[in-house]
Amino acid sequence: MERSTNPQLDQILGKEFPCLDHGFVRLIDYMGSDEAIVQAARVSYGKGTKKLQQDRDLIRYLMRHQHTSPFEMVEFKFHCKLPIFVARQWIRHRMASVNEYSLRYSQAQNEFYLPSPEVIRKQSTTNRQGRSDQTLPFELQQQVLEVMKKHIQQLWQDYEQFQQMDLARELARIQLPVSLYTEWYWKIDLHNLLHFLKLRLDPTAQYEIQVYARAIAEIVKIAVPLTWEAFEDYVLEARTFSRLELLVLKQALGQIPAPIDWQSLMQNQGLSKREIQEFLEKIGATSAE
Repeated sequence: MERSTNPQLDQILGKEFPCLDHGFVRLIDYMGSDEAIVQAARVSYGKGTKKLQQDRDLIRYLMRHQHTSPFEMVEFKFHCKLPIFVARQWIRHRMASVNEYSLRYSQAQNEFYLPSPEVIRKQSTTNRQGRSDQTLPFELQQQVLEVMKKHIQQLWQDYEQFQQMDLARELARIQLPVSLYTEWYWKIDLHNLLHFLKLRLDPTAQYEIQVYARAIAEIVKIAVPLTWEAFEDYVLEARTFSRLELLVLKQALGQIPAPIDWQSLMQNQGLSKREIQEFLEKIGATSAE
């Protein structure tokens, strides 16, 4: 049985997608496609037994109802180069296999992340974890960069001095800052990768990890276009309502005097009959009007 391949994806295998000042994401290997997802859902192997539209509808149904196991049939292996502080955020997504560059075994490379001036901003007053939209004056941005550069240079000199002393690498690395670049191989299935992207593409995520998430998203779009479309529609750009919010929404809709032609409105957006029916059930409507 031949391995399923994606010609468009094969063209970018090993290609570096630049991230930040020295980083990158590269797709090293992959397994599966949109077709593998629908095959797993149907528990069959017949190629061409279903039309493309039926495959799309099935994938959308799986995404909409959070039937996640078929998406686990697709896997990606990435080679990433990233600052250590980004890696420590990233590693919180535990459902992956990771092998990282070892500073106990190998020497560090003289590459450190320095933010571009426009992303050097004040602390947010509403988000305790992140920066605000308010940029610092240019003079302060340059001052911040000069302080960062000075300490990086000093710490690198200390590290080199430890090397000359033949100090154990596992001790010498203690001096190095989290702005140092590291590398790893990261293998993950599509279901967990989409969860990573949902969180790290969010505007409230740290800018630096958003950059890597956007690079990975471009690869996923090529690999599984039908799944990506469903992911955008039902997860990435979707919003959910609590029980009480939905109750208020139903009450408000019930007070509108003129009937709403839900059928036409939703058909114009390209929703299927099943999607329209499920929406009507959510808002408590008994018919298309």
